[in-house]
This record gives sequence, structure tokens and C-alpha cells, in this order.
Amino acid sequence: MGRDASAALPRPSRRRWLPHPVLSAALVLFWLLLQNEFSVGQLLVGLALGVVVPRLTAMLWPAPPRILSYRKALAYVLLVAWDIAIANVAVARLVLFRPLPELRMRWVRVPLDLDAPEAIAAFAATITLTPGTVSCELSVDGRSLLVHCLDAGDADEAANDMKRRYEARLKEIFG
Repeated sequence: MGRDASAALPRPSRRRWLPHPVLSAALVLFWLLLQNEFSVGQLLVGLALGVVVPRLTAMLWPAPPRILSYRKALAYVLLVAWDIAIANVAVARLVLFRPLPELRMRWVRVPLDLDAPEAIAAFAATITLTPGTVSCELSVDGRSLLVHCLDAGDADEAANDMKRRYEARLKEIFG
């Protein structure tokens, strides 16, 4: 077989064997963490799971999202982690020291400028992860998100704050 014939043969692809490498690594790690003790046999079982499960489920996964800036995505994750820590303290104060009748609980409809389903999901997840707010419903047309706020003075101000703090950044990440 000459050089031209070998060039025509399909080359084995790492993506074909590991269509979702992060999932594979997570499966191996979680399998090992679930075991009472480490052994080579359990490592081999974990590796087999890490290869087989992603390959069997590869056709069920949508195409990966298009992320424009991983640097901005990392900055977003750090911002959300910071906001979660701050909101935990704020909600603890509200729950412990503010009487229930003084809480300004309200429903807030947040209009969405995001188009990518991954960006909308990240926005809704961010709101739900942040203590004091819960994403409850995406409108049928996908243009607004209904959010319950534990303590919000003005609904429009709360919606604008969520859009400015999170949605604007997600637009830069997902386009």
C-alpha cells in the first residue's frame, strides 16, 4: 500500500473514542469516589464506564454551544460564585432578622435579549443558584423569564439588575 492509499484511510479520532472527554473524566472520578477503597480493578471499571457511557449516549447530545470567549466565561463563573456567597449572607440576614410582613416578595418578569438556548439556560440557572431568587417559568415564545424574588423593592429595578449583571455578560460569552 503506497502513501496515497494510506492517506485515504480514515484516521482514528480521539473525539470518536471520547466524544465527551469531560464527561468521561467525571464518570471515572465519581466511580472511584463511590468505592470504599481504591483498587486497580475499580479503576479499570471506571475507565470502561468513562469510555462506554459517553459513546452510547453521544447521539443524544446536542452540538456543543458556541462560546465566543472562554476568558469571559471564567470571569462569569467567578462573578456568580461571588454573588452566591454574598447572597447567602444577605438571605440569612433577611430570614433571621427581618419579620415576614416586611419582606418585599414579588414576581418579576425579566424580558430576554438572549437567543441561544444555552445562554437562556445559563441565565435561568444563575438566577436560581443565587439565594433569594428562583427562575420559575420561561415564556412560551422564549422572550421572558418569570423570577420570584425574596426581597425586591421594585420589579423593574430587579429585572434591570439581573439583565445588567448576568444577561449582558452571557451575551458576550454566547453571542
